[in-house]
Amino acid sequence: MFIKLGVVAVLCALTSLASHYGRAVFHDGIRPIMPEYYQGRMKRAEMSSVAFGLSAGFIVSVGFAFTLSSNLLNPWLLFLPTDILGVVAPYSWLAAVLGAGWGIGVTAFFGALNTLFKLMPVNMLDALGALSSPVIAGFALFPVLAIFSQFGWKKGAITLVLELIARQLAALKIITVGGTPIYAEALEMFIGVLMLIIFAISKDMGAKDKASGENIFEANTRRIFNSLPLLMVIGGLVALISNMKWFAGSEVDFQLLSQIYATGNKGQLISVAAADFVRGLAFLPLIVTTSLASGVYGVVGLTFVYPVGYWLAPTLFGEGFFGHIMAFVLGALTILAEVSALRLVGVGLEKFPSIREASDNIRTSMNNVLEIALLVGSAMAVLNMNPPGVQGQNWLAFAIFASLYMINETLGRPIIRLASSPLAAIITGILVNIFYLIHLM
Repeated sequence: MFIKLGVVAVLCALTSLASHYGRAVFHDGIRPIMPEYYQGRMKRAEMSSVAFGLSAGFIVSVGFAFTLSSNLLNPWLLFLPTDILGVVAPYSWLAAVLGAGWGIGVTAFFGALNTLFKLMPVNMLDALGALSSPVIAGFALFPVLAIFSQFGWKKGAITLVLELIARQLAALKIITVGGTPIYAEALEMFIGVLMLIIFAISKDMGAKDKASGENIFEANTRRIFNSLPLLMVIGGLVALISNMKWFAGSEVDFQLLSQIYATGNKGQLISVAAADFVRGLAFLPLIVTTSLASGVYGVVGLTFVYPVGYWLAPTLFGEGFFGHIMAFVLGALTILAEVSALRLVGVGLEKFPSIREASDNIRTSMNNVLEIALLVGSAMAVLNMNPPGVQGQNWLAFAIFASLYMINETLGRPIIRLASSPLAAIITGILVNIFYLIHLM
């Protein structure tokens, strides 16, 4: 535990410093505003207010809900607050101290809370494992939704049919790689993404006007490149805490990794990594363009350091101390490769605007399918929240869960949908325990 506290403290201190110096932040919405701050056109108090306003909801909803349901730290919980703390602190040493203090405090708090949950008579933590079950199956359909949005129903329908056929061919082991079965949802998602890229490039190839590829980002690229030592250490530490099974970086992987770590079923890691990689590609245009426009990079880069830490490093170098060291090294090298290729990627996005436009539809589609998947998964989880020795489905728990979800919807969604269903499942687990203790269940 002390090692965990120490590593997370150092990481949060560095991300807070990166924000203080205007070198990197986690929040994509804050990044475009940062030049106003580090170039002196916006005062610290004003920038702090903006950062807090943009981040507070995500910290409380997504950050808290995902960590409570998975027992894994996440970037919304760690790095959104350090974005704020780095800007708030008038001195660099204070930014580092505040960041480290946040890392230690939040890690210790959620560790204690998880221990408390384990002591409850109705085991809600095992039941919450069901929350992740529909995630990959639902997530694999996001390309279909994106194609429907951007290229119309005919191409969307074609993609859906191809995805489902490919999925079943893989599930029935008719398609394999040298006799090795392919994870059905991984092939399904690959086909969808491939079709999306083909449609986007075909549209741009047919267009007469091409982007000029004007070189307007050189100064910002150099500014990010000059921040490489700090960014590489942060990237290495993010990969390290992913490798140490303390951290899940995305809404796609948090429950799946929690389930895999609990059951030891590491065969699914490659599917989770593939999903995280595709998610990273979807966010790539947003992060690249905001970084080139602002000179401020993402503290987790293009997010590829997540699968590098929990999948690539242990696959290549095994687990244990050497594997942890290599996770750090690979994470740092990933950031080096990303920053080195930053300008090149930016030029590519300028030449193929449909791919850049597709990223907006992809992110929206991802959110939509994940909202549905997490809602279904949360409902499945609460139905399994039974007292010791009781079998069947707990419809009292479902009634509580459905009530909480609908109250949030009725109140205009103070908690965003992506986080509301996991949070409702957690609160349901606590209330079910109270019902059990007062003999009303």
